[in-house]
Amino acid sequence: MGLREKVAPAVPAIEPRKGLAPSKPLSIIQSSIGSFEGRKVGVLVTSGSDRGLLDALRKHVEAEGATVEIVAPTVGGIGASDGSWIEGDQKIGGGPSVLYDAVVVLPSDAGAAMLAKLPAAKQFAADAFAHLKFIGYTKAALLLFQKAGIAEDLDEGCIELTDVKSVKAFVSSCRQLRLWEREKVLAE
Repeated sequence: MGLREKVAPAVPAIEPRKGLAPSKPLSIIQSSIGSFEGRKVGVLVTSGSDRGLLDALRKHVEAEGATVEIVAPTVGGIGASDGSWIEGDQKIGGGPSVLYDAVVVLPSDAGAAMLAKLPAAKQFAADAFAHLKFIGYTKAALLLFQKAGIAEDLDEGCIELTDVKSVKAFVSSCRQLRLWEREKVLAE
């Protein structure tokens, strides 16, 4: 630590309260299991991201009463696979996965190669996995997952998005809020 003397703890302005009953509204386990209403999905996109999958995702997430937030390489947004423009809500370095209840990694092949070199993108994926979040992804995202060190540990909470059916399955899975079984893998 580099300190020569033990540091005296700070005196709190108010004595901490002890013995409080658990709070249902503050508990991720006790509140809203079986519902994704009021939650937020962070979608990491790059130039060339699949607009059809993004639109299907947005439709099904919003049908659950949740919202989608776009995380892009730049705040201005990106050009999608169909040539349309997708506005970014957050920049990769400013919209970490800890801000979201679930995440989707939706890069193009070229975009995945770019993300795999960005520390913030690797952290986005690694943190989402470590925080037991449900992760939707396209095949191109596997390169980022390899660089983030999670590719070999992907589990049933990591759902490949290929079509509307897989998007529905992902959104349905998000109702569980977290994949608690992943804790065992992370503890090894």
